[in-house]
Order: sequence, then C-alpha cells, then structure tokens
Amino acid sequence: MSSRIEQLIDEIEEYIESCKPKFMSNTEIIVNKDEIDELLRELRMKTPDEIKRYQKIISNKEAILNDARTKAEALINEATVHTNELISEHEIMQQAYAQANEVVTMATRQAQEIVDNATIEANTVRMAAAQYMDDMLNYIESVIVSSRKAASSNYESLLGSLKHYEDVIQNDRRQLHPVEDVEAVSLEEPEVFPNAENPS
Repeated sequence: MSSRIEQLIDEIEEYIESCKPKFMSNTEIIVNKDEIDELLRELRMKTPDEIKRYQKIISNKEAILNDARTKAEALINEATVHTNELISEHEIMQQAYAQANEVVTMATRQAQEIVDNATIEANTVRMAAAQYMDDMLNYIESVIVSSRKAASSNYESLLGSLKHYEDVIQNDRRQLHPVEDVEAVSLEEPEVFPNAENPS
C-alpha cells in the first residue's frame, strides 16, 4: 500500500502532465498557482509524518538488534552454567573443561552471528529509508524549481505585454495631438505693421 506522500507525488505528476503547454513552447507549461500550491502545501504537511514513520521502522530494527544481544547473552550464560555443572563433577574434570570450552566457543560464535545479522539488517533498512527520503525530497525540489521558473517566465511575459500596450497607447495619444498642428498655429499669427496710419 502506497503512502499518502507517494500519492501526492503521483497527483503532482498527473497535474503537470495535464497542464496546457505555453504558446510557442515545447518545454514550458501554464500552471494554476492555487492548485500547485495546494498540492505542495499538503506535501509539506505529510513529509514529516513519513519521516517519523521511517524513523519508527529504524527504531524497530534497533529493538531487533537489542533482542539479538539479549539472546546472545542468554546463550553465553547458559553455556557458563553448563560449564560450571561439568566442572563440579571431579571424575570427568578434564572432559568437562574440553566440553565447556567447546560450548562457550560455539555459543559465542552463534551470538556474534546473531548480532552481525541483526546489525546488517538494521543498517540495510536505515540506508533504504534514507535513500527513499532523499530521492523523494530531490523530486520535490525539482518540482518546486520547475514551478518557480514557470512563474518567473509568465511574469516576464506579462511585463512585456504591458510594455507593448503602453507603447501603443502613447503612440495613439501622439496621433491625437500631432506636432504639425502646433507649428501651423504659430505660423498663422497676424503681422504687425509699424506706422500703419502713415505708410511711407
């Protein structure tokens, strides 16, 4: 059964696949900011829960390791008791020493194998959990970077469009008040003739 965070990653992938491509582009898409923000917000909320879940798995493996140590100690204790029982029988003292050493050696070897196997298993699970979380966080980071770049590109496109419309409006206003009309008015001012009553 997949976790909720894996489901969210699938939903983000499906959403990105469903987005319309940007006009005249094969690599950029148009993203609904509210929808992608909602998915990322839930992903951020679920990520700590997933980390706790894998930490619990690691803790369980530590419990397995501790149990293995306990069993190993029990084997050694049992071997020691058996050795003492053999030594107490004087008529087979030499045989008791040999058997006791063999039992202790075997118990120690078995205990070490149990501890080694439990350690390997715990390390394997811990490394797998850490790798999974690293891969998942790397994917989330790539989604965020892609979304940020798309938002930046859309913003620059909007600024370019506004500048274009600003230029069009300024041009239209200049056409309403051409410079030639102003110059024509200044040239039509009446001439002033000095001494108009007594022309020479």
